[in-house]
Formats: sequence, C-alpha cells, structure tokens
Amino acid sequence: MLQSAVRMGVLASAAVMVAAQVSTAQAAWEPTRPVEIVVPAGPGGGADQMARVVQGIVTKHNLMKQSLIVVNKAGGAGGEGFLDVKGSRANPHKLIITLSNLFTTPLATGIPFNWKDLTPVAMLALDEFVLWVNADKPYKTVKEYVDAVKAAPPGTFKMGGTGSKQEDQIITVAVEKAANVKFTYIPYKGGGEVAVQLVGGHVDSTVNNPIEAVAQWKAGKVRPLCVFDSKKLDYHEKVAGDLGWDSIPTCKSAGLNMEYLMLRGFFMAPGVTKDQIAYYEELFKKVRETQEWKDLMKNGAFNQTFMTGADYAKWVGTEEQRHRDLMKEAGFLATN
Repeated sequence: MLQSAVRMGVLASAAVMVAAQVSTAQAAWEPTRPVEIVVPAGPGGGADQMARVVQGIVTKHNLMKQSLIVVNKAGGAGGEGFLDVKGSRANPHKLIITLSNLFTTPLATGIPFNWKDLTPVAMLALDEFVLWVNADKPYKTVKEYVDAVKAAPPGTFKMGGTGSKQEDQIITVAVEKAANVKFTYIPYKGGGEVAVQLVGGHVDSTVNNPIEAVAQWKAGKVRPLCVFDSKKLDYHEKVAGDLGWDSIPTCKSAGLNMEYLMLRGFFMAPGVTKDQIAYYEELFKKVRETQEWKDLMKNGAFNQTFMTGADYAKWVGTEEQRHRDLMKEAGFLATN
C-alpha cells in the first residue's frame, strides 16, 4: 500500500510537471525587449504622426510590458527603412509602418525590395489626400485655382509634395492630366515640411493628407479645395470656423476625375512566427479601441478600414498592381 501510494504520488508530480511544461509551451508570445517602429519617411508626416500616436497609446494604457521606440529611416525615399526590416529576418521586435512608398520606392528606384519581403500584420486605416492652397490666396474652388494655373505659363505654379515619384507626385501628374495643366513639382522630406512650405508661400498648392495640414487649417493658414475620394469625408464636427471635413467637396465633383487613398498599416520582418504576428494583431485591436485612437481618426479624417491576415495581403497585392499601372502611366518606373 505504501509503495503504491508513493508510486501514485510520483506519477502525480510528474503529471503536474508535464502539464506546467505544456502550459508554458502554449503560452502566447510577447516581446522580451523594446520594440522598434521604423518610419520610412521624415518627421511630421502622416506615418510619423500615426506611429507616435500608437507609441503614446501603448505607453499610456500599458498595452505592452516592453517599450516602443519610433525611428525615422527616410533615406532613399524610405528604402532605408524597408531594407532594414527586410534584413532583420525572424526579428519580432521590429515593426514598420507603411505608406504608398511600400510600392512606389522599389518601382521608381529598382532597389532590391518588394512588399512580399515583409510579413503583413494589419491595416489600421486608409489615409485621404486633399488639394490645399494658401489661405491668403484668392482661390476658393478647384475651378478658380485650375483657371489660374491655366492662365499662367506652364510650370509657373509650384506643387509641393513628399518625395519624388511617390504618391504626392503621382497625384500631381494625375491632376495635370485631368485639368490639362502643368505644375513644377517640388519634393520635400515629409508632409510636415510640405505644410510649412505652403504656409510660407514657397509653393502654391499641396496634396497633403488631412492630418498633415489640419493644424494649419485650424489656424487659418491653408484652405482645402477638394478631397481625392469617391465620396465626401464622413466627419461632421467643425474644424476650422464653420467648416468641417464633410464641407470639402470631392475632386471628382469639382472636375478632377480621379481618386486616391493611401495605406496606413504595419508589417514585420520576414520569418516571424504566427504567434508573434497574432500578438501584434491583438495589440493593434486594443489600440483602436482607445479614445486617443478615435480622436486621431477624427482629427485626421481617416477612412477606418481595418484588415489582417489573408484579406490584408490580398489588398496589398492589388494595390501594388494599381501603383505599377499609375507609375507606368506617369513614366516613373525604373525601367523607363
């Protein structure tokens, strides 16, 4: 009897140990050191602002045990950041926030990078583009501005934008074709700098994202003429005087037959595990539930589409082809 009891006790202890080991093995993955968010663009732009809002939300609400660090790697139109994460294989402590240069930079430069070199995690939102002019100028509508551009010698009016052969210049070329006009395109390092240049009168117009120019709009320094979407923005609160985001007409309705939305999403390095991807998917879901995130969406008039997994990867693949077509039409492909 005694030996039997001892034997049963040993077996029970062994079972507990095995159960503990299984439980530990099945425990969800989480970061073990600080996590870096790479921003493949300059400070002050939409991607940079979103990354820093995410950083602030995670910190304030203790959503991670480890800290988040935001690092700008804008060199080579963001190629520096993409190649850094591509080269960080199986490193789950590095994220990259993406914008359209995910497609445009490799297509325009030929650098050895494709979005498939990274691991899709989540689309957090889609960003809008707005045609802005300096508020001191007399143009109140798209027609008034286009008429002024047409009346001047080609290239007299300057369009400011982030980078060369990227989304801002793609939109500029599309506007030129739609309105039969010609701008001189002036590239800058980031959307924040672009907004400053418009306020200073160094360029005549920009196609900045709402979040990049909302402070200047509130201050009465810039004026929105139209939004490059198929429908008006669905935000009704007043932003500047009596005007809200829903006060801005679509560019299509104003005679510029085009639309353009931009990805705001996250990727990881290649070779990460499903558990590691799942951790960040859940993290971003928690981020989106906070009031701070909802305020960012409202302040920046974002399209709040959210995707993960196969749906996200499929969307990105479709967008890559769309950008290839747009850039081919604009003559921006590296093979041209």
